[in-house]
Amino acid sequence: MRTSIRIPALAVAGVLALTGLTACGGGDSDSAGGNDKVKIMVGGLDKVIYLPAMLTERLGYFEDEGVSVQLLTEPAGVQAETALVSGDVQGTVGFYDHTLDLQVKGKQVESVVQFSHAPGEVEIVSTHSADEIGSAKDFKGKKLGVTGLGSSTDFLTKYLAVANGVRTSEFTPVAVGAGQTFISALQQGSIQGGMTTDPTVATILDKKLGKILVDMRTPEGSRQALGGLYPSSSLYMQTSWVDSHKETVQKLANAFVRTLKWMSTHSADEIAAKMPADYAQGGGKALYAKAIESTLPMFTDDGVMPADGPATVERVLKAFNPNLKDARVDLAKTFTTEFVEKAH
Repeated sequence: MRTSIRIPALAVAGVLALTGLTACGGGDSDSAGGNDKVKIMVGGLDKVIYLPAMLTERLGYFEDEGVSVQLLTEPAGVQAETALVSGDVQGTVGFYDHTLDLQVKGKQVESVVQFSHAPGEVEIVSTHSADEIGSAKDFKGKKLGVTGLGSSTDFLTKYLAVANGVRTSEFTPVAVGAGQTFISALQQGSIQGGMTTDPTVATILDKKLGKILVDMRTPEGSRQALGGLYPSSSLYMQTSWVDSHKETVQKLANAFVRTLKWMSTHSADEIAAKMPADYAQGGGKALYAKAIESTLPMFTDDGVMPADGPATVERVLKAFNPNLKDARVDLAKTFTTEFVEKAH
């Protein structure tokens, strides 16, 4: 693990090719009127798994740290990753597993604040297909929804299949996003099941459109499905940018760690009350609070990477990803705890 000051920022939309991250966007973090400016791209701002991003803004903690953060959103983590790699944003709130995938592609990116130690993901099966899909062993021949191809939901779906004897070529992942687009695909039968998060999960269960097949919203669920803790939601950034903007990264870490601590001492209802009303996705305040309550166990209260988490992620990815299978991954370069330790 690397112990030099690193902290996250997430940002804008851009989908240029995988070129260098360093030079782009550097000027966006220059001090203006005493405030640092940072763009952070989130792989779905209204997803409960990425809740700390907007909650930090709503609590005023970015402002307290003197950093001006512009939160942007893309429907899938892989698109948020692209925005970072192309240099359109300085930080991404997305899954930690992208840092390993990017490293073998020659891009050095690291998690600077680890929001969670479990995926927060749920494999849902349509009520119409529940009789034919009793476990991941039944994925063969099925169309399964993921937020985007190459996304963490895609990664985890492939792992569940391979771990249960189904080759990745024997089922079809379908990019359906999250929220209403996922729900519509389930209703219309264009997918028989899929991996998604709250509040989408809560809405599907409330409308009796599907049933839970695999629940990874808790550390226990992560261990059962993946064999260990699986650090997921994080603030990750280009290492070169972190090294050249340490003061700004520290401010971001201070704000996010403060939010995680706040979350650990407040109820789901209190958290829901701080969030934008439309994040409930039409399910109402009570259902949204229930969605948050179901997902809260995934979050850390200190932003620190769980000790065995990176090794679990590497093992999961190497089980199905040919790019990583025989590659050497330097896990120590995929995250740092220096910033969150200083935040405490």
